[in-house]
Amino acid sequence: MKQVENQGEQQRATAPVNAAPPNKLESTSWNPLLEEEVRRIWGIEDNFKFRPNTDKKRNFVMDTPPPYPSGKPWHPGALTQYAQIDMVARSARMRGYNVLYPVGIDRNGLPVEIATERKYRIQMRKTPREEFIGLCKHALDDIEQYMVDLMKKLGISGDFKEKYRTDSEEYRTLTQWSFIELWHKGLIHIATRPNNYCTDCGTTIADAEIEYEDLPAYLVTNKFTVKETGQEIQVTTTRPELLAACQLVVVNPGDERYKKIAGKTAVVPIYGKEVPIKTHKSVDMTFGTGVLMVCSYGDYNDVQLFRQFSLPEIQAIDMEGKMTAVTGKYLGMAVKDARSQIIQDLQDAKIAVKVEQVQHRTPLCERSHTPIEIVPMEEFYLKQLQFAPTLKKLAKQIEFHPEMHRQILIDWIDSLTTDYPISRRRYYATEIPIWYCTKCGTPHLPKAGKYYRPWKDPAPFRKCSKCANTKFIGETRTFDTWMDSSISALYITKITGNQKFHRATYPTTLRLQGKDIVRSWLYYSLLRCYLLTGKAPFKEAWVGGLGQDAQGRAMRKSMGNFMDPEPLLQKYGTDTFRFWGAAEANLGYDFRLSEDRVAGAGKFLTKVWNTARFIASFPEPKSAKLMPADVWILAELNQLIEDCLAGYEEGNGYVPATKIREFVWNVFAAHYIEMVKGRAYGDNVPNEEKEAAWFTLHRVMKCILLLTAPITPHMTDHIWRRVYGQRSIHLERFPTADKNKVAKGVGAAIIKFDETIWKSKRDRGVSLREPVEVKVPLKLKPYVADLSRMHHIQKRQRVAPAANA
Repeated sequence: MKQVENQGEQQRATAPVNAAPPNKLESTSWNPLLEEEVRRIWGIEDNFKFRPNTDKKRNFVMDTPPPYPSGKPWHPGALTQYAQIDMVARSARMRGYNVLYPVGIDRNGLPVEIATERKYRIQMRKTPREEFIGLCKHALDDIEQYMVDLMKKLGISGDFKEKYRTDSEEYRTLTQWSFIELWHKGLIHIATRPNNYCTDCGTTIADAEIEYEDLPAYLVTNKFTVKETGQEIQVTTTRPELLAACQLVVVNPGDERYKKIAGKTAVVPIYGKEVPIKTHKSVDMTFGTGVLMVCSYGDYNDVQLFRQFSLPEIQAIDMEGKMTAVTGKYLGMAVKDARSQIIQDLQDAKIAVKVEQVQHRTPLCERSHTPIEIVPMEEFYLKQLQFAPTLKKLAKQIEFHPEMHRQILIDWIDSLTTDYPISRRRYYATEIPIWYCTKCGTPHLPKAGKYYRPWKDPAPFRKCSKCANTKFIGETRTFDTWMDSSISALYITKITGNQKFHRATYPTTLRLQGKDIVRSWLYYSLLRCYLLTGKAPFKEAWVGGLGQDAQGRAMRKSMGNFMDPEPLLQKYGTDTFRFWGAAEANLGYDFRLSEDRVAGAGKFLTKVWNTARFIASFPEPKSAKLMPADVWILAELNQLIEDCLAGYEEGNGYVPATKIREFVWNVFAAHYIEMVKGRAYGDNVPNEEKEAAWFTLHRVMKCILLLTAPITPHMTDHIWRRVYGQRSIHLERFPTADKNKVAKGVGAAIIKFDETIWKSKRDRGVSLREPVEVKVPLKLKPYVADLSRMHHIQKRQRVAPAANA
């Protein structure tokens, strides 16, 4: 777009003006039904294809979150975030970057298995593995198509032609390659350790997959006996069903009440076993009686004490969440049932001296919402503790948008206490590529570059490298789903397929995601990609907030406050939904959704449409001699451009959305257009003044469309093509500010003057076209002609003396 070159406060017209064109925007409001036609044209033109530049700095590579097809309908908060991510891509293109915007679908892990079990009313463990995997794929395909269709309807400008799936052979081959690389680097080890275990999902889960919730629990105080003295001591616990696994009683070393029993022996009620009494600073003297039992395992404090005191483990709960034989009469009972029964037995035996209901901070599996158990299991681990200082250093080098969410990552790294358990006992996930010698048990890894299924495929080895045995058995476990998604940056930059492409695109420019997966996806990506490449996988991190209902609560189907976004798109249109999302959600902060708020966004789109419709009725001069009012609005426009570009640089669509809305509604349409209508239409106005109004109207309208294009891509593209040519607006660059400027306070003075007159006429109940006698402040003398036409000011003493200005 040709820039206005200010000459003082005027510019000279240099080209003839054509007659007013027929209006190219016939309807009186934007019709969302046109959005489908706009998308059809995009599909034909293929304008969003990534074309890597030899200058790496011009490549803008986005590591976007592959959505998980967990069910219908899609969460409106997630859909809003994908619209915001698309705004980042579109604005980057309009800043001159070559944008790699991948589209992926995350199809591994527990949610699909759980959904498949529910849909087909089957149990994974009781279904042949091959059959169960096939059912999972079928369930995923249906939901994936729904999600892809919705993303396209949302106007996502990503590369759908190169869409990837994390369960494809190509992607799983890369996951297995990464494991083999890390194994050969000595960063994988096998160990039997206490692990978070979800009895409902039937697998180990990582710390990042745990959420905590305050739930009702029983705090039980039981009588133990000190063996040496016969003294009774009262021990407090929320896990009485684990009495059989008690191996230690602890008190705080500073607790004067129990100085005399430290070092002695306690007798556990019901089971009669003897355990030592020791001191430890972790004991909270204000919790219960200040005397606690240590079991394997009630919580992670128990785990730490077992390690510190080298206590032998006793497993009281099995992998199905049932009590084991060591618990005696409670064998085979579910944990919850066993807890209720043993509390009753303790009360009947007069052992329980107090049972009270409390709110207890309970660790839950984030997927099944089941309380986790801590069970000793053999798992594969990826080393991470020794790299924590380096990861923390990298975390401080990444540029965060917004900055406040960096701390989530730092806090998580600081909280690490064990290596990352990467193996799972599930079916629908990438298999661990290992076979074991049936004779000596030595693990054998295949050559990377192929997708392996050890539970099914024959071993790709002739004999054991250690004992020469020729028989092998394949590993049946799979990887944690984050093992796949954490290398998305390596997959989209083709680390094993195209080194030239990889060098031009890695590290990626920007990771985009929600704040709820900083501890998981962002962290594991940083860990894994650093261990594989020696670099952080992205230079910047864009972290969005979460969608809530109108009252600020999390939206859940179980709460009855969940809103299906698809009817909103159908009723109000994609661009209305997108503008609502931009104007509602400041980057990094949670945002609220209600239909009223979405409908309100549609009113602004109507305002922009009708403004463009009005302006399109005038011809567009190539240049013009600007009048003072024109210079004023272009100076206001300059500030808008600077504000919007700053917002887009931060990836924060909230800034341009709110700034444009304020400018269009409360400055440009309300004041400038009303000021120049008489000049633009007037028969008795000199041509050069008329042309200046036309020129300025089009200049401002073009800038509004360009600045709004990443947010409302359909409507702006339609208007642009109809009014300003056939080329898509999304191939244009953002406007730049020109040299127009006015004295400080002019804009505020114009707005105040206008509003004062309008209020006076409304108060008197007269038409706004009613002639009025009013003195224009001296400060506004350059604008008196336009203001007089606007307000129908009579000629007598239009300008106030300086003293009254």
